[in-house]
Amino acid sequence: MPFRISREAGAGRTLSGLGRDAVRRRVADWDFMKIMLALALALWTLHWGLECHASQPEGPLEETRETPGAEDAEGAGVAEEAEGPQEDDESQERDDRGEGEDGEEGEDEEPPRPPNVLLILVDDLGYGDLSSSGAEDLQTPHIDALVEAGMRFNQFYANSTVGAPTRASLLTGRYPDLVGVPGTIRPEPEINWGYLTPEATLLPDLLQQAGYHTALIGKWHLGLESPNLPNERGFHLFRGFLADRMDDYFRHTRRGVNHMRFNAETVEPAGHATDLFTQWAIDFLTERAEDDQPFFLLLAYNAPHVPAQPPPSFLERVVQRGGALSEKRARLVALIEHLDEGIGKVMEALGENGQDSETLVLFTSDNGGDPRAEADCGDLRGGKREMYEGGIRVPLVAVWPEKIRPGTSSNRLALTMDLFPTICTAAGLTVESEIDGVSLFRTLVGQMAPPMERTLHWVRREGGRLHQGQDYYAVRQGHWKLLQNSPFESFKLFNLREDPREEHDLAEQDPGTVSRLSRALRLRIQKAGAVPWQPGPAPEPEPEIQPEPPPQSESDSQSESDASTILP
Repeated sequence: MPFRISREAGAGRTLSGLGRDAVRRRVADWDFMKIMLALALALWTLHWGLECHASQPEGPLEETRETPGAEDAEGAGVAEEAEGPQEDDESQERDDRGEGEDGEEGEDEEPPRPPNVLLILVDDLGYGDLSSSGAEDLQTPHIDALVEAGMRFNQFYANSTVGAPTRASLLTGRYPDLVGVPGTIRPEPEINWGYLTPEATLLPDLLQQAGYHTALIGKWHLGLESPNLPNERGFHLFRGFLADRMDDYFRHTRRGVNHMRFNAETVEPAGHATDLFTQWAIDFLTERAEDDQPFFLLLAYNAPHVPAQPPPSFLERVVQRGGALSEKRARLVALIEHLDEGIGKVMEALGENGQDSETLVLFTSDNGGDPRAEADCGDLRGGKREMYEGGIRVPLVAVWPEKIRPGTSSNRLALTMDLFPTICTAAGLTVESEIDGVSLFRTLVGQMAPPMERTLHWVRREGGRLHQGQDYYAVRQGHWKLLQNSPFESFKLFNLREDPREEHDLAEQDPGTVSRLSRALRLRIQKAGAVPWQPGPAPEPEPEIQPEPPPQSESDSQSESDASTILP
């Protein structure tokens, strides 16, 4: 019977039995088509939305924030680890290496090229001696540009109050006294307080094994003879200064001895040390520009370490700006601005060579600013050689295009030794040797870092009347900090959350916390006591000991002339 629609009065449209079934089938087919079209549209919208989301920068995490106002966290910027969903370390390590669950990379995918690493280490830069940190009497536009381009750490500390121990921690990932460098390494045995353990595994050694070209340009300060020379400790290239400090930025000598080297060769280059190191770094970057091999460049400036000896043109520029600067402060400001210009030239070369997009840049200092040079340590108490915050809190800035979100900051508590595992993680390396540092890689790339309970230690050994060849320490757990600035003074206890300027000693009020931190410190001292810090037998005492002048201040127990020959 053919399908037809009949019209009957009062009934509207009616269908015969067979016609009604056919219409129902057609309606069902049309409904099915509408459902499929809607599903296809939804899938297309979801796919497009995911692509758009993936192309946007990741939003800030709890532990990162936009740079302005970041200092106000916890009232004093005291670090609290971010909380949130956590992954186990093994699965996260696989993610960092780009591996699947079975630990193997995809068969059809080549492993990504490891990044270049440019680590800029400056000498004695005060926490407040950058215009981006609030300094109003100096201008550091190039370092400020790094801050704007990457992540700033508000709670980053040097491993010691002076340079050599911090450098040992940087290159070994360990506390300095555990690798034989509790104090400053000097050529004279009677005032030498460190010897880098030859068995220690150094960062450039590991990076060499991973295919990196490694270079140190600038200050070494970890030994002046074999086996502790830069080329023997993992650096393919060394162009710089072996000793602790320069007595003259133009003559490049220390107590009349020239310590400038091109690998093992003694050289006598002309010019200001900062200019030389800047140009040598630019030359290195240019040479590596056409090479697919990743590089690790440690650019270690001597500036702004005393003597504050800027080029005359920079000092004249500072003086002409006016302001109520003392002569000493003006010289330091000019030296810092000269340093800033050099860093700007290095970063410009990195960009011109097309290397900036694939380079992790790190900027930090080896310890706090020097009160003798009128350094600015911000609102922190103390300065270089002291265990107060001004002596050990230092800037850290990390820049890595398309990996580190610009204009962010972190309140994560970290030390110089943490840069060792951080760089290894970025390079795709697994560290097999024992280290004390903790990788900051997750924080840098915007991943949630697990909460961490760390007991942190600082140590320095020194001679002179104030220290008599003994150690003095600080130890921190959470917001509690126990410290001394001389082996012969009582330990002081501070609550950094409530007292960021360390003005109120709570040792007598809270003996329980003192006991807890003291016990942790004793265990560390016992462990470090097994590590030698001299290359041979103890030196013979001098036949005649000259009396020392009285202390100038709590932070410097020697006269200016004596300090220039003894202290770093």
